[in-house]
Amino acid sequence: MSDERRQQIVDAARQLYEEQGLSATTVKDISERCGVARSLFYHYFRNKQEVTSAVIDDFVNDYIESLQFWNEHRTPGDIEGSLAGVVTVMRVGVFEHSSFRRALDTHENASLYLEFINRVADRMAAYFVETTVQDYAQSHPVDIDHVYETFYILIMGICGYVRTHRDAPDEVLRDIIAQTLHMERETKRKPVQTG
Repeated sequence: MSDERRQQIVDAARQLYEEQGLSATTVKDISERCGVARSLFYHYFRNKQEVTSAVIDDFVNDYIESLQFWNEHRTPGDIEGSLAGVVTVMRVGVFEHSSFRRALDTHENASLYLEFINRVADRMAAYFVETTVQDYAQSHPVDIDHVYETFYILIMGICGYVRTHRDAPDEVLRDIIAQTLHMERETKRKPVQTG
């Protein structure tokens, strides 16, 4: 029951953050939405920052679920299709249109955004290393050292780049990923001139 109650509080906070924004939501609002006393809120969370951290975990879990869906539905050996799919997953994650995600994008919440993106990079990199890299290694050499670290930095870089270069062509992002990971592609591509 305690895990259920904790999740109810997290769900209420997430809903309120979506409806009225992060800064406008109080612990009192969250407690009232759940129908619990504030003292029970404080039994599970020391403060609003802790529940916000749990909400961030929920968003990260959603992001990882979309990555798992991509991985389960990609065609093994289809590098170009896999690159196209993962770029779409990353774009959706960066540009998700929720008020909470927009609130993370503000100057006042920069540290929360960094917490979110670091958790995403950590979980995505670990997931890639445990799954997709293993599949790729069955047919191709993995010519990178420090695989987790390379993926982590690549994910951070792509997310940051896409946030500031919203119109970056998908082809450029696919090329950056493939080049960084030294992937063997079916065809040599001409470099795309940007910017």
